[in-house]
Amino acid sequence: MDSELHDKTARLRAILSEMESCVIGFSGGVDSTLLFAVAADVLGERALAVTATSQTYPQRELQEARSLAQQIGGRHREIVSEELDIPEFRENPRDRCYYCKHELFGKLRAIADQEGLTYVLDGTNCDDAGDHRPGRAAAAEIGVRSPLEEAGFSKQNIRDLSLYLGLPTWDKPAFACLSSRFPYGTAITAERVGQVGQAEESLRMLGFRVLRVRYHGSVARIELGPQEFELASGPLRSQVTEVVKAAGFTYVALDLQGYRTGAMNEEAVQETGAVPTT
Repeated sequence: MDSELHDKTARLRAILSEMESCVIGFSGGVDSTLLFAVAADVLGERALAVTATSQTYPQRELQEARSLAQQIGGRHREIVSEELDIPEFRENPRDRCYYCKHELFGKLRAIADQEGLTYVLDGTNCDDAGDHRPGRAAAAEIGVRSPLEEAGFSKQNIRDLSLYLGLPTWDKPAFACLSSRFPYGTAITAERVGQVGQAEESLRMLGFRVLRVRYHGSVARIELGPQEFELASGPLRSQVTEVVKAAGFTYVALDLQGYRTGAMNEEAVQETGAVPTT
């Protein structure tokens, strides 16, 4: 571990120690897994990780979160998140994430109060600051803290420390809930989320790892990593077409720009000047 990462890790541990107790929004992604692992080490039973399950959160991710929590050995709980019951969320405006996060953080705050735990935490890091993130407003309203950001962690710092600690998520691709696959203004329904989820799971079964299936009505626009793009347009072309159509799409398109974070934020970014990072 280099001196910079050592100092940031010491700062993170100090921040968590000063908190004395916390509830962590734990998705099983790179950021929240590291936060949970360090918090469990520093605070022990006074750190509780909570995973919110919903129709926009794939079962694969839920299973991984359960497995990671068991490996970390800290306290873990699952709750149900009902963002699809929120009209403003279903309508999919550009501040969609505000409604989802407000509902989630509100539930985490209630759990913290019931358990006598002081803070609600999330895995936001320093690299998240430039993206279009309406959920940050919800976090601020409910008093959520972001220890990784406070300690100065970049995404690469998080991956480096995760590798050092032996966490299997150190090289896990970025993941966002399935609602992020829809262009703003396109209504999000359980059926449509199911289509996207089935298509992505089928592609993972074919061996693809870095991917997004973006919903455009009858068209599935697939974003893949560079090497995976070659597979999809070559040896696995017919299988990719077959499984995505089986999910309910009529047309299957490969995005020539490939996988990139924040693709559905690109129009919002052009207007606000923010840099997409998720």
